[in-house]
Amino acid sequence: METIRRAVLLLSLALGVPLSQASEVAPDALLSSVTSEVIAVLKQGKEQAETPAKLADLVETKVLPLFNFFRMTKLAMARNWRLATREQQNVLTAEFRTLLVHTYSAALLNYRDRTVGYKRLRTAPGDTEVTVRSDVKRGAEQIRIDYDMEKTPAGWKVYDIKLDGVSLVTSYREGFAARVRDIGVDGLIKSLSEKNRQGDSTSAPASPSEDKARLLDRVMRSALQAGG
Repeated sequence: METIRRAVLLLSLALGVPLSQASEVAPDALLSSVTSEVIAVLKQGKEQAETPAKLADLVETKVLPLFNFFRMTKLAMARNWRLATREQQNVLTAEFRTLLVHTYSAALLNYRDRTVGYKRLRTAPGDTEVTVRSDVKRGAEQIRIDYDMEKTPAGWKVYDIKLDGVSLVTSYREGFAARVRDIGVDGLIKSLSEKNRQGDSTSAPASPSEDKARLLDRVMRSALQAGG
């Protein structure tokens, strides 16, 4: 399970370039290039990458620009998305973004010694959605990470990541649905906001069962303790 968590953060490493470049680069080349760039920054040492401010800046500038957080949140909310007003949808999207920022900032340093290989992407002219497939390796460990991406006027953006076939975004669905059922959309927003203010990277809402989002986030936390 620790292997899954270590792979989760590669979903952040591979996802951020200036938008001016994003529309000009094929999605697989985009992810490959940025992965190399971010890992190179992490290898520069404490002064360059290990302070909280530096890590936060790295996440904001390199990791986040290619996420479509609005679509990700909509997927996670599923049919409950329609219960939210536009204002609530915007707030939910912002809180979900903050949740991922906390998670990624905390775990980036574990990715100095990972190697990432991207599969050749086969597309047809006019394709607007693609899946970029990759393998993340550390010694004998290997995890498959698939990035679902869509072409937008601002370039290619990621709207879901699958870890060995498990969707990160939809794994939040059960927890979100449970909170909306029990305490409503505003209650879900309040729960996420409180967790984010605490800087808690295990912020996936709880459900009566051990939902996949919480499981993945717990694995994320354990990977932080495993060291790079």
